Amino acid sequence: METTSVSSSRIQKFELEEDNELRFVVSGREEVTLELINGSAEVFGSVVEKNKKYIFPPGARVAVFTWKKATVELIGTANAYVSPETPMIMYINLHAALEQLRRIADNPTEKDRVGQGPRIMLVGPTDVGKSTLSRILCNYAVRQNRSPIFVDLDVGQNSISAPGTIGAIHINRPADVVDGFERTKPIVYNYGSLQPGDNNALYEKLLITLSQAVSAKTVENVETGISGVIINTCGWIADGGYAAIVQAAQHFEVDIVAVLDQERLYNELQKTLPKFVKIVHLPKSGGVEVRSSEVRLKSRNMAVQRYFYGTRGEQYFPHQFDVPFDEVTVVKVGTESVPEECLPVGMKPEDYSAKVVPFPISPELRHHVLALSPFDSLTQEISTTPVFGFVVVKEVDMIEKKMTVLCPRNELPYPRIFVYTKIEFLDDHNVPM
Repeated sequence: METTSVSSSRIQKFELEEDNELRFVVSGREEVTLELINGSAEVFGSVVEKNKKYIFPPGARVAVFTWKKATVELIGTANAYVSPETPMIMYINLHAALEQLRRIADNPTEKDRVGQGPRIMLVGPTDVGKSTLSRILCNYAVRQNRSPIFVDLDVGQNSISAPGTIGAIHINRPADVVDGFERTKPIVYNYGSLQPGDNNALYEKLLITLSQAVSAKTVENVETGISGVIINTCGWIADGGYAAIVQAAQHFEVDIVAVLDQERLYNELQKTLPKFVKIVHLPKSGGVEVRSSEVRLKSRNMAVQRYFYGTRGEQYFPHQFDVPFDEVTVVKVGTESVPEECLPVGMKPEDYSAKVVPFPISPELRHHVLALSPFDSLTQEISTTPVFGFVVVKEVDMIEKKMTVLCPRNELPYPRIFVYTKIEFLDDHNVPM
């Protein structure tokens, strides 16, 4: 692919021609300011306002696209280049196809199912731009006065809530150029791990529960039903990952699957999914690079930090609380099944994938993210009921029998049943007690 490179400096100016894209990564620890000087441009489908300064944090990966022409200025240290080749034409064509299906759903003389708009699922390996395309499609839908539901099934790099979760959110306004979509009133289910394969059975149970909640929302609100559902998935596509993709397509009743980058996955899904499911093959997003495990870890830490502390544009001020051991119950979802050979003849092993069991309070909990359950007693429903928040365990004092937790609210809510997760976050901020 032909690109035009520009050396790194404190101030860089770029002249973008029609259908060009400026791609940059904020390097080091400094912020980078983006400003549109002339013309028109967008970032992942969000319109960039002229002469407004957008400040991106360290580590941000940004693509500034123009359908016409634009003059863009960057201030700060950034690795940047302009590319004349992007997949945006294909992406806007996909959006146009979705919009046509919404119009059919909105037309009483043509629609087959009342209020049933398109349900599209984006699949592919890691680092091909599924999250980016999800954001673009959501933004374009909102700019057409639609209000789709966005679903994120990626437990490793979830964009709706903390890592280790799946969830859905109603999109009714374009994403902020820097901070992304507002995350008000999401529905979030705690999975507790970064790998769907750690507990396949629990992951499918959560898929079913979330899909039912999403369907209920599309029935309750006619406009939401017409606007449809946009689903992002994780990059696990082999073996159990492929099965999870097929399960998600079935449970969410998708009618379109967009496969990014991998032709083999495209061919396999054509053989597996029902004929009424339209499967399209798209190139990966331009400028996407394979991220190292260190970069992924940093991204997850930033996601947890955002949950507790917000962003530069919208800061949160969490609090610390000392919680006596006798005022909290910590549980874990999922435990080992009894081997079949150890059971009496004729008995089948129970499904322990969603079994809720007590988890001992110990120093092992330090730095772990814990989910807040809405229940006040141990029940099997803890595993498949939306959570209403998260805390981070900062300290465990075995002598005083108390633990210190970080909470985004100014009071620690009741009931206090905390659900263990494998997600860890080392918090180095000073917050009020």
